[in-house]
Amino acid sequence: MSRIGKNPIPVATGVDVAIQKGEVRVKGPQGELTFRHHPDVAVAWDADSRQIKVSRPDDLPDSRALHGLTRALVANMVAGVQKPYERQLEIQGVGYQASVSGQTLSLQVGYANTIKLPIPKIVKVELPSPTQINLKSMDKHAVGQFAANIRNVRPVEPYKGKGIRYLGEQIKRKAGKAFASG
Repeated sequence: MSRIGKNPIPVATGVDVAIQKGEVRVKGPQGELTFRHHPDVAVAWDADSRQIKVSRPDDLPDSRALHGLTRALVANMVAGVQKPYERQLEIQGVGYQASVSGQTLSLQVGYANTIKLPIPKIVKVELPSPTQINLKSMDKHAVGQFAANIRNVRPVEPYKGKGIRYLGEQIKRKAGKAFASG
């Protein structure tokens, strides 16, 4: 059995779980998430022990992969409705900055035009300073994907270290050309 998939998912009090017709609904203090799982995988809710159990019908490679994946996705949902996932990015470079207006994130990162990214409805964006972006969401996939989209606007270049990076990310720096005196 899958080492990930065989573990039951504990559900804290204050979180409601409903499973019907291949759809898992998890509702907590942060909001509600739904997930439609693959028909080859069975998801069961045990209200007495407050655990969600994921099982598979056979040992085929595809079923084994879906077993662990489904369990991980449901566990992320349960954790997300209790405490939101966070991702922090920092902008490095002279004149590089970010601003938010409504549901749009505007990035000025060295291009001639300002890059405008629509903020997903489920993600909250905070700017403690013009060079720091904090993302919060109960959906782990949404916050991670939006952070990756922001980072891809201006990836960090290895010579001066300018660009958008995750907070605390280590960048391998390269030495510039050395001029020989002759």
